[in-house]
Amino acid sequence: MEAAFAIIGLLFVLFVAAGVFLTVKAMQAAKRGVDRKVAQARRTVEDTTLRARQFTQPGVVGELAQLRLSLRTSMRATQEVLRTGSSDDASLSEAVGLFERLSAHGHELDDELRRLEREPDKAMIAARLPDLRERMERITHSAESLRWAARDRARKFADDDLAALSDQIDVEAGALRHWTADAPESGPARTGSGVGSIANSGASSGSGTTPGAASGSDAGAAGGGFSWGPAGEEAPAITARDPRTQRSYPWEKTQREKT
Repeated sequence: MEAAFAIIGLLFVLFVAAGVFLTVKAMQAAKRGVDRKVAQARRTVEDTTLRARQFTQPGVVGELAQLRLSLRTSMRATQEVLRTGSSDDASLSEAVGLFERLSAHGHELDDELRRLEREPDKAMIAARLPDLRERMERITHSAESLRWAARDRARKFADDDLAALSDQIDVEAGALRHWTADAPESGPARTGSGVGSIANSGASSGSGTTPGAASGSDAGAAGGGFSWGPAGEEAPAITARDPRTQRSYPWEKTQREKT
């Protein structure tokens, strides 16, 4: 009895621990989802603000907004391409590592540009703009090199796969057209099976066998499993016509009665 209570208590503790573990995991996943949504919304608001500032505030403030917007757009596009490609191509892992190092320089430049937006000395900002623009162009050029290299690699793999698939389809199409070389030999055997069954039925009727049985067996052999009717339906047997039920026409000659 005590052993049963101990087992029940142990199971209860395990269920409680499992419930706590699942609850913590669910809360962490929900928190990550919320943080991701908040970060995405913050980026959208910040990009919209930079675009508005670029057109509404001419001068050094507008140029700073343009530099930040160009930097963020290029880095985000490269990150998306590498993230998508690395899931299918393990060779991009080194490129991802290089981009992470490049991202550190990009974040540093973006923070510096953000601080300069609150700088009251416009002359000092104007003096530093050429150096900031050069740094931004170097970073974006490196990011674009990685992005276009990853895209060219993915396109090359897609072209190779398409070429291999086209070759396989050509081989399969040639195999499906194998009857063209055997048409003089296999063609009459296939097309003449129905006629041969009728001739065999006529010969069997002349030799005293039952016409329906002979023709039915020949039709079944000719049809096999390849019928044009529904699946499982057997081909109908071909039977000879009854002279008594055969329709007569006025232009046919009447048979003379034997005396």
